[in-house]
Amino acid sequence: MNFHVFTLFPAMFQGPLSESILKRAQEKGLLSVSLHDIRDYAEDKHHVVDDYAYGGGPGMVMKPEPVFKAVEVQLERIRERQKDPAGVPVILLSPRGRVLTQSVARELAGYPDIVLICGHYEGVDQRVIDYLATDEISIGDYVLTGGELAAMVVIDCVARLGRGVLGSEQSISQESHTDGLLQHPQYTRPPDFRGWTVPEVLLSGHHERIETWRREQALLETRRRRPDLLEGTE
Repeated sequence: MNFHVFTLFPAMFQGPLSESILKRAQEKGLLSVSLHDIRDYAEDKHHVVDDYAYGGGPGMVMKPEPVFKAVEVQLERIRERQKDPAGVPVILLSPRGRVLTQSVARELAGYPDIVLICGHYEGVDQRVIDYLATDEISIGDYVLTGGELAAMVVIDCVARLGRGVLGSEQSISQESHTDGLLQHPQYTRPPDFRGWTVPEVLLSGHHERIETWRREQALLETRRRRPDLLEGTE
């Protein structure tokens, strides 16, 4: 699985990509994240990537030229090793996009290459949206300073669905949102902590009863915290 990230601030990605599961996935060759500085593709001597918005208004807008050039150069390289480069999703991280869900993550996990464009300032020139991006994704109904944090969320959410990344396929199947429900409560040792005990059924060794309990608890948790997820589930 290969992510190609286009950003004005590539250094922001170093921490998340250098720790934990994402780090191990890269070391095993299961994940590749290439970072491309959009400023490197600006053709003027000052590497200007933004300008005032036509029609006025506050803030600056990212210019189309360096974004198009940066992405098209990478798409050409993908074309050299892929039979169907047109199938590469070119995703703009945007508050206007469709909301990232587990089903969207599973959809994206089916692609060997994914392009992520990180917007900034007041956004990007509309022509990037109309003629370059094939999709827009939002990670929630709020506004961030730029698309970098959203891109990190997409990478983490999608990459962990790749074969071998988590080390256990069962881990994925039992997580929140995998089957439309929140995850059941989890417990570990000690069985008694400050008088708060682990439910007896989990200590019983009776796998059928445990699975029934977990399903019931997942439904209860979802009904209490996210009842909107329950439509068509029970």
